[in-house]
Amino acid sequence: MRELIDATETFVLAFSSGTYDFMGWWGLIVLMSIESTAIPLPSEVIMPLAGWMLVADKDLGFEYVVLAGVFGAVGSLLGSLAEYYVSRAGGRPLIEKYGKYALITRKDIERADKWFETRGEITIFIARMIPGVRGFISIPAGIARMNVIRFSIFTFLGALPWTFGLAWGGWALGANYDEIRHVTKPFDVPIILTVTVLVVFVLWKRISELRAEAAELRAANESNKDS
Repeated sequence: MRELIDATETFVLAFSSGTYDFMGWWGLIVLMSIESTAIPLPSEVIMPLAGWMLVADKDLGFEYVVLAGVFGAVGSLLGSLAEYYVSRAGGRPLIEKYGKYALITRKDIERADKWFETRGEITIFIARMIPGVRGFISIPAGIARMNVIRFSIFTFLGALPWTFGLAWGGWALGANYDEIRHVTKPFDVPIILTVTVLVVFVLWKRISELRAEAAELRAANESNKDS
């Protein structure tokens, strides 16, 4: 497991660094757009590298850290809009037909509709600052057909503190990356194992709910046939 983690980290670092070398500031928008479409390219690497390579390494001032945060938030918005429109266009029919294979129940769809109708703004805002959630929140927003203007505003506002904070961290500590990773590496495996246990529990719970829903549908169909 340790070797896999190290190889993944090396690839992400090399890919992000190469993009910045080739595209400069525009590369930040491209990388964050990719990150916001649920592709596993972590902003926790992209943004600190931007603060380091695009700002600190070029001896630019703090105002450029703010600019990096804005560029990152713009990238988050663009990627999120792409994911939003794909989900809005074809997401609901697909989810209703094949959602069970992704462990999504009909009750989940109904809850998502009601939730985004009444609490969509705060949900989007908070979700943009939660690792592992920020790249997927556009999907239920699109399926629920949340107002795109409100979606865009709160996506940008929610992403900005996250992107700015990470860029600032890279600007302040980027040159010490190797030392920081040396301290944090022992925690990688315990964190992954903990997350794995949580994922297994959630999967078990979701499968149980899907089976219960299927049983209810069968019972309802049989009742309709008898009547």
